[in-house]
Amino acid sequence: MAMIRRRSLSPYYISLSIFAACLPIFVNCDDNLNRTSSTPINRDLYHSSGDLMEMIKNLVHRHPDKLSMETIEAGNKGYNAEIRVVTYCHRRKDSDDRSKIRILLSFGQHGRELITTELALRILSILSEEQFLPNMNPVSLNSTLDELVIKVVPMENLNGRKLVEEGDLCERRNGRGVDLNRNWSVDWGKKEKDYDPYEENPGTAPFSEPESQIMRKLALSFDPHIWVNVHSGMEALFMPYDHKNTTPDGLPSQRMRRLLEQLNKIHCQKRCMIGSGGGSVGYLAHGTATDYMFNVVRVPMSFTFEIYGDSAASSKDCFKMFNPTDHSTFNRVLNDWSAAFLTIFKFGPHYLDELRAKASAANGDKRVSIDEYLDGYLMQRTQKDGKKLEVLDIGMQEIRTYFRLFLLSSVLLMFMFCSRISKNKYSRPTTPCEC
Repeated sequence: MAMIRRRSLSPYYISLSIFAACLPIFVNCDDNLNRTSSTPINRDLYHSSGDLMEMIKNLVHRHPDKLSMETIEAGNKGYNAEIRVVTYCHRRKDSDDRSKIRILLSFGQHGRELITTELALRILSILSEEQFLPNMNPVSLNSTLDELVIKVVPMENLNGRKLVEEGDLCERRNGRGVDLNRNWSVDWGKKEKDYDPYEENPGTAPFSEPESQIMRKLALSFDPHIWVNVHSGMEALFMPYDHKNTTPDGLPSQRMRRLLEQLNKIHCQKRCMIGSGGGSVGYLAHGTATDYMFNVVRVPMSFTFEIYGDSAASSKDCFKMFNPTDHSTFNRVLNDWSAAFLTIFKFGPHYLDELRAKASAANGDKRVSIDEYLDGYLMQRTQKDGKKLEVLDIGMQEIRTYFRLFLLSSVLLMFMFCSRISKNKYSRPTTPCEC
């Protein structure tokens, strides 16, 4: 019986032994599958951050009559950042002409969205007439661009981009783990039920991050008529608001929607989602750049564009989810969205015609904090002087402190002066009436 029992159990033990021996292999194979399933950066399509910025620098040097570039630096608590800003003006000497339509474009706010920075390079190449789109009329384009001043931020989040290039392909935050599109002051810090600190860390306070500080100063000094924050992850044309599921009331909202509908018809073949960011994507975003531009800077046409997304990609395959991986799709995205921006350059001023008079009248009524006023004023003066832009936190804090002390002392002196007058008025001796 024992022998029979052993013989009858032998297949069971053999099977169990084989399974136990193979189990680590299956586990390792699964781990290897997870590691190798994420699509790597296609170096044949995408430039490194250093190469891309070097190409833009060389482009500017080849076209000094139209392009200029400045580097803005900031830092706090040992963390430093720099942002390069390219300014296009058909005649560079007119770049300070405040009668022109001013457009501010930002790319690469999230490190993993490489396609957006490639689009920035393509747009600058078209503006400098080194590249051309199919069916593009250079004469008509130059006539359109003659009335514009365009500032392009090709890579807002350079530190985060470097982390992506080092292998963290899902990283969207900056170099110290803060989501730059949650670090602005409008409805900052509010967390939804599905809040993910890895994805949406808003920082320790509004504008705690040097990158956001630089962009705020740039926006306040440039005072654009049109703002576009360019992202990837889906195909969409968003207008305010991100922090609530409604759009603004009034004429600016109507004009924004009409322009987006035109872009959707011409360039998206009506496949792009249109509406408020908060009402369209299924979740609310608090502390975003576009809501700040519209609410605080009062940019009459403020947008967020999502230029590409692969909905079939695994959530772990971030590069494929946010960036085209084949040559054909890569070029189609760049051509389609470059053409979309040229449409904005052409028709945006027409949609602004009814708004410009009101916007100009409202400029004096813009309510910004003392800090924002000083930041914008000093930035504008530095730009006019043509010097390298550097944000010196210590100097700015001193200026703010002195300005506040000046206001406080002025108020106290005025109070003391008025009190003295009042005291003298009521303590003056009266003379008897001689009637």
